[in-house]
Amino acid sequence: MARLNKAQIIKNVGSSWFALGVNILLGIFLSPLILHKLGDTAFGLWVLTFSITGYYGLFDLGIRSSIVRYVSKYVAVRDQNALARLVSTSLFLYTAIGIFSLLVTLTATFYVTSLFHIPSQFSADSHWLLLIVGASVSIGFPLGISAGILEGLQRFYILNWTNIVSGLLRAAGIIYVLRQGYGILAVALITVGLPTIAAFIRCVVAFRLLATPLGLRFVDRATFREIANYGGTTFIIVISGQLRFRSDEIIIGAFLSSAAITYFNIGARIVDYAVQVVTSLAQIFVPMSSESEAVGETDRLRRIFIAGNRVCALIMFPLCALLVVLGKSVIELWVGKKYVPLSYPVLVIMLIPSTLFFCQASSGRILFGMGRHRTWAIVTLLEGIANLILSILLVRPYGIIGDALGTAIPLTCSALFFLPAHLCRQLGVRLREFVRQAYTLPVLLCLPFLAALLLMKRMQVPHTYAQLAIEVAMAGLVYALELGWAFSSKQALKVDFSSLMTEDGWSTTAVTENLPQDA
Repeated sequence: MARLNKAQIIKNVGSSWFALGVNILLGIFLSPLILHKLGDTAFGLWVLTFSITGYYGLFDLGIRSSIVRYVSKYVAVRDQNALARLVSTSLFLYTAIGIFSLLVTLTATFYVTSLFHIPSQFSADSHWLLLIVGASVSIGFPLGISAGILEGLQRFYILNWTNIVSGLLRAAGIIYVLRQGYGILAVALITVGLPTIAAFIRCVVAFRLLATPLGLRFVDRATFREIANYGGTTFIIVISGQLRFRSDEIIIGAFLSSAAITYFNIGARIVDYAVQVVTSLAQIFVPMSSESEAVGETDRLRRIFIAGNRVCALIMFPLCALLVVLGKSVIELWVGKKYVPLSYPVLVIMLIPSTLFFCQASSGRILFGMGRHRTWAIVTLLEGIANLILSILLVRPYGIIGDALGTAIPLTCSALFFLPAHLCRQLGVRLREFVRQAYTLPVLLCLPFLAALLLMKRMQVPHTYAQLAIEVAMAGLVYALELGWAFSSKQALKVDFSSLMTEDGWSTTAVTENLPQDA
């Protein structure tokens, strides 16, 4: 498979951001609509159900990451037999997992009201809601193989466009059923049904692109062991991710109330939207890194490491500044002024460590691509356990703020004290040089943007969408001009190798390099 050229990277990233923009706009529009139509308690039940079924991601066992890793590798070395074994074995495993998760759903529906503080009038709805959402997730396991294949083939734009169409249709369906007076179950059917149809369509497209035979004769133990060796480590990271980012609503539902979930989710959802802007870009680094590792191009990995994290920071830093300065106005305009006192502190507490972590978003993807993510898995698992313990200890005395602190403290520690040093050791890069080259430019460019935001807020605190849009546009223009200079002068992607390497990280690359056109 030929490497992606610059146009292909732009196509993948551009479609990812467009899909994300559509998703965020739909979320901004639909969330308050669903919230005000259903009420705080029903909306909290909605969030709780999706948080519970989010733990079904543990059943993935790292298979999807294995598919991305090995599809890109086997395509790069043109090994069709290995591809056939990989895809057939993965599909077999996913089908078994789907059946198992459906049994778990059927069992869980009997106990949901006894485990969480759910008002009696929502008891029946809670059982059916969990059944609907859980069943769709179960079906999604075998259908989800298409996403791993398309990512491994670096055809992200196919994923993105199917998600866009599905999202628009889903929004139209939700609006219709709410206006017709239907409740939470009708909204759930629309929400999970259309993505399932989109996943089926992606399967058809993915298997046609891959053009590899399927069948039980290709399911073998050797491939299973290969998936298990790579995916087992990924599975630990998946567990850690659930503990780090998906346990909060469950803890709040167990110790506080369904309504409290709503207040927490508003702040956390805004942070999640900001993070998705970076992760939608960073996803391209897994197959790129896997391909580079497969053909022994270590210097290309270093370029991805430095320039990739710099670009992530160029996105994450201004988003952080924007939400810290204007977060109260965003919450007020989005869902209402009454949510600001509790939701804004959650936003800030979650946003700062998330910024520190996701400005390094390419680092984790490089570890996945290289297949060297075992140590990271152990550290993130410890972080997830610390998150769970701290959140439980702090949620009762400090409410949702305490739960947010339980997430923020361990995430800050791993983002500052482990991830950058670990990647630098793996790639033979000086830590001080990595920090200087990756983050000096983003910090300097963000300062005028931050100053513009503070100045305009001092002049007028926005209380309407028009006022907010004007202030964001004015500050954004300042940042856009800075970015234009950074990319036109090639400073945004420049990597200086003269002092980057450690003594055992020798490079054959010229002293100053930019990301190549086919990076």
